Amino acid sequence: MSRRLNLVSKHLGQNLTENFKKSSLVTPYVQDPITFLHLDQLLPAEINSRRAQLRANLETNLAPFVAEWYEKAESPGILAEKFRSLGITGLSDEKYGCKKISLMEKSLILYELARIDCSLATFYVVMFSLTAHTIEELGTEEQKVKYLPKLCNLDMIGCWGLTEPDFGSDASALETTATPVKGGYVLNGVKRWIGNAILSDIMIIFARNITTNHVEGFIVNSKSNGVSVENIQRKLALRIVQNGNIFLKDVFVPANERLGKGHTFATGANEILEHSRMNIAWLAAGLIAGIYENSIKYIRERVQFRAPLASFQLNQEKLVRILAIYQAVFLMGWRVTNLLKQGKANVAQASLVKGWCTLVGREAAKLGRELMGGNGILIDNYVMKALVDMEVIYTYEGTYDICALIAGRAATGVTAFKPGYKA
Repeated sequence: MSRRLNLVSKHLGQNLTENFKKSSLVTPYVQDPITFLHLDQLLPAEINSRRAQLRANLETNLAPFVAEWYEKAESPGILAEKFRSLGITGLSDEKYGCKKISLMEKSLILYELARIDCSLATFYVVMFSLTAHTIEELGTEEQKVKYLPKLCNLDMIGCWGLTEPDFGSDASALETTATPVKGGYVLNGVKRWIGNAILSDIMIIFARNITTNHVEGFIVNSKSNGVSVENIQRKLALRIVQNGNIFLKDVFVPANERLGKGHTFATGANEILEHSRMNIAWLAAGLIAGIYENSIKYIRERVQFRAPLASFQLNQEKLVRILAIYQAVFLMGWRVTNLLKQGKANVAQASLVKGWCTLVGREAAKLGRELMGGNGILIDNYVMKALVDMEVIYTYEGTYDICALIAGRAATGVTAFKPGYKA
């Protein structure tokens, strides 16, 4: 959009997207919201240093391409190569030829990626918080040796298939089936909204074993007979991520590709979701950081009524609300990450943090959009892109409502998921 506007404006002798009248403000200001309450001091010095290095690399190697990729709604072939060059891939332990990425460092990687673009962070979540983490936690030793080195080096792309057309929030009721046969299982069903599906080499597919009635996980070769993928078109958010529908028709999966552990929904898929939901709070924090940084730069530079927008009381109040939301979201993400590291976190805590952080993240995004006025709708100005992306993370990995009910169950001791209505 910005290139089209520039092309038109050149005929008028102007550059409408860049050369608006700028103020001459030179006063010091808080550029990075993490410094306001010195939250960076909560982070181990070595990890914080690597975070700063990653930010610089992202600004140079990925940020310049985001607007074009987002506008075209494409996941470019060079994405894996660029991620590989950043040196941010790994596992929770240094094994299988993969370097160690601690929970806190992974969280901050996601934070910095989302600050540039939430699609990039989502790609990382699918690869390492879902696909690789599932194999690391639930896979057999044979499966770990076979898949983890390739996933860590991005020589192999993975996707994670749980949700279905008729089962999103009620994922444990999924209808995809796994029928035991000689030498393995036959899978039938459909999965929907699966990130990286069309790019994937392997799929983690959760299906109901028709013998035990339990939900189990399977590693499926994306090129197996009976597997087909349809890319979901016309998305208005997370446009760099490719989401797909996966169709499984009599797909044979060898017995040794059934995940070695987690042969129920509670001990399998739900355990992975506990980990990944905690990650989503960091996506919200990264988006809010980007919203704040772009907004404050804009209102300091933009002149209206012969004064910079930053000099108006209403604008300062909106910016401070964004700043306050950021502090709370960062602190909640930091706390639940440390609890998970100590082995003290549970799915209720992860759900509370994920749900609330994305809820208030929506407010921050709307405020940033208001501060930029009409210019806020441009991809290059970040805030509108952040607003629609925040709407998605508010929903995925457990909607706000489901996350609230999980936390509510823990708080009250009463389950409230199912209404009393009977068909």
